[in-house]
Parts: sequence; C-alpha cells; structure tokens
Amino acid sequence: MSSVRVLVGTRKGAFILTSDAKRERWEVAGPHFGGWELYHLKGSPADPNRLYASQCSGWSGQVIQRSSDGGKTWEVVGNKFTYDGVPGTHQWYDGTQRPWEFKRVWHLEPSLTDPDIVYAGVEDAALFRSTDGGRNWNELSGLRLHGSGPAWQPGAGGLCLHTILLHRVDPERIFVAISAAGAFRSDDAGKSWKPINRGLHSKYIPDPAAETGHCVHRIAMHPSRPDVLFMQKHWDVMRSDDAGDSWREISGNLPSDFGFPIQVHAHEPDTIYVVPIKSDSEHYPPDGKLRVYRSRTGGNEWEPLTKGLPQSDCYVNVLRDAMAVDSLDSCGVYFGTTGGQVYASADAGDTWAPIVRDLPAVLSIEVQTLP
Repeated sequence: MSSVRVLVGTRKGAFILTSDAKRERWEVAGPHFGGWELYHLKGSPADPNRLYASQCSGWSGQVIQRSSDGGKTWEVVGNKFTYDGVPGTHQWYDGTQRPWEFKRVWHLEPSLTDPDIVYAGVEDAALFRSTDGGRNWNELSGLRLHGSGPAWQPGAGGLCLHTILLHRVDPERIFVAISAAGAFRSDDAGKSWKPINRGLHSKYIPDPAAETGHCVHRIAMHPSRPDVLFMQKHWDVMRSDDAGDSWREISGNLPSDFGFPIQVHAHEPDTIYVVPIKSDSEHYPPDGKLRVYRSRTGGNEWEPLTKGLPQSDCYVNVLRDAMAVDSLDSCGVYFGTTGGQVYASADAGDTWAPIVRDLPAVLSIEVQTLP
C-alpha cells in the first residue's frame, strides 16, 4: 500500500509527517534543525530516500543538508556556490546601484531523473545547479547576466528566485520566477534565458506592461501538460497555454486575486487551487475566513472550499511554497499557515482536517507519494 510523506519547513526547524494511503492518522517527526529557518525541503523524484533541505540562521548563514534515508539522518553537504559571471549590480527603488549579494536559498528543485542533480534559487536572484548531490554549486549565469538583470528590484520579501519548474518532456526547458523581476524560460538547459511576461500588467511599476519588473508569486504546471502554466501574481491569477510566451487573466469570481501559492490537481490538469488573501498590505483571508478556492475549468470559475477550515476570526497567511499535492488516486491537497497549522484534504479539497497544529510559522510544504 502506498504512503505519504509531507515535508514541512518552518521558522524554527523542519518536520516530517507520514501516513498511509488513507491519510487519516499521521506520525510527526521533528523538529529537525531546531531553531533554524527551513526555507525549503524537497525530495528527489528519482530516489524517494534522497531529500534536500535549505536552512538559514543569522548566526551561521546558509547551509544545505542532504538525507539519504528519507529524513532519519542528515549531513551537511557543503555550500560552495561558485559564480561563473561578474558579480554585477542591480538597481534598488531609490535608483542607487548596489552589488549582488548571496543571502539565502529560497527553493531547491531536484532533477527528475538523477538524485545527485539539484537546482537552487537564491537571493539575490540567481540560479545554481549541483551535479554532486549538493556539495558544489555552479551558477547558471545566463539568467542573472540577462540584459534586464541590472534593473531587477526586490519585492517585499527580497529579490528572490523562488520557483523552478523542470519540463517533463523537454529536458532542455526550465522555467523560473523571481520577485520582483517576473518569469523567465530557458530552452537550452540554462545557458540562455528569455523573459516570458507578455500579458502581465502591474500598475505599480513605471511601465505596467514592461518586459520585466513584475512581481510573480508562484508558477505551477501539470506534468502531462508542461507548457500550460498557472501563475499567482502580485494581484491577478494568470494562465499561459504557450510555455509563457503569453498570459491571460483567469481570476474570475475570486473574492481577491491576491495571494501567494498556486497548485494543480495531480490527475486533472484543469483543476487548480489558490488561497486568496485580502490585499498586498493585509496578508490574511478576506472576512477572516480561511478558504481554499478551486477551479475545475482551468480558471475564471472558482468555488470556495471551506469544510473543516476555520470560518471566523482566522488571520493566518499561506506562503508561496506552502501548498502541495500528492499523487494518490484520490488526490490529496496540503497547505501550511503562518499560524503553524498544516491542513490536509484526502478528497481533492472537498473536506479538510489539520494534520498538526501549533508548529512555528510554516514556510514550505512538499509531498512525496511513496510505494
């Protein structure tokens, strides 16, 4: 019988939650790396026992850890991040030019086929790749040295590369998203990049329809249709049917089109999930009601999913990496909140229950479906 492993990164350590295919009873292990900020944990699709973790602290800086036994034990695998290009500068809101800095790893994305290959998105925005299980990292500098790079500016959370999507059919194609530069695509395994932001509109930048400068919060795809992309933007939920060459808005009847995460059902490529929050200054659910919204039509038509979720006096947020799905026959959907709750639905969002409460603020959620 299959089982499920939920990897939870929080402000004060990592937790690993496990259950059988019924997803009714859960075992909670952790905290791993107690007291550290765990920005992201991700398992290798090529080896279910290989996990990677990005941890950070003000005392010790950035550390990458690796597990080869499903999270029972961990080892520091090194943090040798090598910049291939000139360090360079970027422009801040006050117009000054400031040097690029390495602050933290926001997102880890293991290869689909090789457990020793893993990508890292960092702040200030840059993309790295390791081919030796995380011991050494080389920059894919074509992204940061793209002609628009000097004008990239940070979003409220920093100038972070937070989304990495690997194409399921074309191994040369990679998508990334940066706050607040926009979305980019490589068609040559990361050597060169092009902005893919046509159709995005951001009223708070000098040119609302500019090639870059848009604050993209998250991008998602379904494995069976890797050129169909869904985006949660800083205002607006968007869709592209041509690998990002153009985008159209699909916010439809959402109560707010501001939010952070977006996910796609494991078996239904037109079923997508978002968690609206009130605004870019009020990061909590509209009316204090925690609602996941589901569209079964690829956007525009949305239904609130509320059964089992608090519908009064709830003022938590769900961050960009804090939502995931499993691949069991009845697709499970999971999300974590800044209030420390992890909610799970074993029926594609129809009903919800908390797996665990009172964790530190949840930064990321990833799910592995195990044989």
